[in-house]
Amino acid sequence: MAKTKLLFITHEMSPFLELSKISEITRQLPQAMQDKGYEIRILMPRFGNINERRNRLHEVIRLSGMNIIIDDNDNPLIIKVASIPSARMQVYFLDNEEYFQRKHVFRDGSEKFYEDNDERMIFFCKGALETVKKLGWAPDVVHCHGWMTALVPTYLKTTYKDDPTFKNSKVVYSIYDDCFTEKLNDRFAEKATLNGVNESDTEVFKPATCNALHFGAINLADAVVYGSATIDKDVLNYVKKANKQVLEYDSTSDFENYYNLYEEIANEEIVSLA
Repeated sequence: MAKTKLLFITHEMSPFLELSKISEITRQLPQAMQDKGYEIRILMPRFGNINERRNRLHEVIRLSGMNIIIDDNDNPLIIKVASIPSARMQVYFLDNEEYFQRKHVFRDGSEKFYEDNDERMIFFCKGALETVKKLGWAPDVVHCHGWMTALVPTYLKTTYKDDPTFKNSKVVYSIYDDCFTEKLNDRFAEKATLNGVNESDTEVFKPATCNALHFGAINLADAVVYGSATIDKDVLNYVKKANKQVLEYDSTSDFENYYNLYEEIANEEIVSLA
């Protein structure tokens, strides 16, 4: 029987970048699932404060060379890879000089929120899916961690829904309390639109707030995980109204619960067809 393929998309992961609890879970959970027999891939941005030499990143020439179009501008996508020898896991890094080669991650040295965080997010979400397509690796489950991945569920269920790589993929979205209080660019929803995405699909993103990102991801996710003990009450209410399958925060410390969630949603269609 073929191994279940599990894709993790995150903006941080230990030991490469440690900003919040997300970096711990995205380090430990993939290894736990690999130990369960899953085939794992992990994607994250190559932010400028990730040390290439120390972490032994090197470019994957066969995957690099794509352009991600945002607002009619071509943005080169460079793919790098590093290994975690103790875990036998590889991590793919999405790089772009303009978007990621900075000393800081989401805010500058004066703690000012970067004005182009909207485009950086679009680049990462679209670039992640294009990278997986180029890998020729079809994930059964895609697990997105944090607000920077919030466009992935929408893209998977619209633009990429008939793509052979993703047509059978289920998507899980983990919500954390790592949000921002500012707004993204007013044109975020417009810029985020791709072929196959209707205006109605991005309407929810128009407020360009962190909660709006969560709402959009929740709409098209197959399951939701509460990755923090405290989640905004409006987000909690939205999940309840959306009637999504949920993994409660109290259950996230036991990786067996993640395994059961992945198995359940990955086999949903098989069960319904039986």
